[in-house]
Amino acid sequence: MTAPTDAVETSPDIQRWAVLLEYDGGAFVGWQRQANGVSIQSLLEDAASRLSGGRDVASVTAGRTDAGVHASGQVAHLDFPGSLQLNPRAVRDGLSFHLKPHPVAVLDAAPVSLDWNARFSALNRRYRYRILNRSTRPALDAGQVWHVKFPLDADAMRRAAQTLLGRHDFSTFRASSCQAKSPLRTLDRLDVRRDGEMILFEVEARSFLHHQVRNLVGTLQMVGCGRWPEERVRQALDARDRSKGGPTAPPDGLALTGVGYEPDPFAVAGANIRSKTLDAS
Repeated sequence: MTAPTDAVETSPDIQRWAVLLEYDGGAFVGWQRQANGVSIQSLLEDAASRLSGGRDVASVTAGRTDAGVHASGQVAHLDFPGSLQLNPRAVRDGLSFHLKPHPVAVLDAAPVSLDWNARFSALNRRYRYRILNRSTRPALDAGQVWHVKFPLDADAMRRAAQTLLGRHDFSTFRASSCQAKSPLRTLDRLDVRRDGEMILFEVEARSFLHHQVRNLVGTLQMVGCGRWPEERVRQALDARDRSKGGPTAPPDGLALTGVGYEPDPFAVAGANIRSKTLDAS
């Protein structure tokens, strides 16, 4: 794909901008615009329309997060009218202003070429899942974690998780409603570690099946609480049958933490801005 530069490919009619977002997914029906309920996509496109004087602005996202799933590093692109005079700060701050009072904010914005696509240009996607493992319910982290009262063995979960790395048929860990053409996916990372009362799952792949991360976490939790031996996780994977897997973890603990691109449009845009600042000084 063409790298974002000072001279970004444009057309008289369209200018494409990449935006980096964070949001609390608890208030929404998910990313995708739906007939009922508030979605992040609808809010972002409405904010972009207001920034462009009422003209429709379409968006494409790197990952369609489900209802209740959060993000600290979601990426989307927006196609604004080519006639608008925009810069990264105006796009970032203008969109964030029009997204108020909803728990969605634009962290960064960068101009990109018209052949750059938030979904198809992505090299990987990274998720984090958090389990609060203590007897007392969460107060500060309510809606942001899966609260599991009984003790969990994070080391056992980590060992079982390593048997899932690589390219496999992940039918056991896909939702029945998953629309992906193939269950084959390459899982590049599935780390499990304890940090005090919190158990953290760091997951990375180029793409995921619907509910794959939540199904992986729900299954590994069965190992952590002692209901499953470690080897049963690999047996469940090999069965290629959803009924052989563990439960689906709730959405509360899941967050999309990053999307990888080469080059990173936000890093390139930042470097260009810093270069212009130095040249002017």
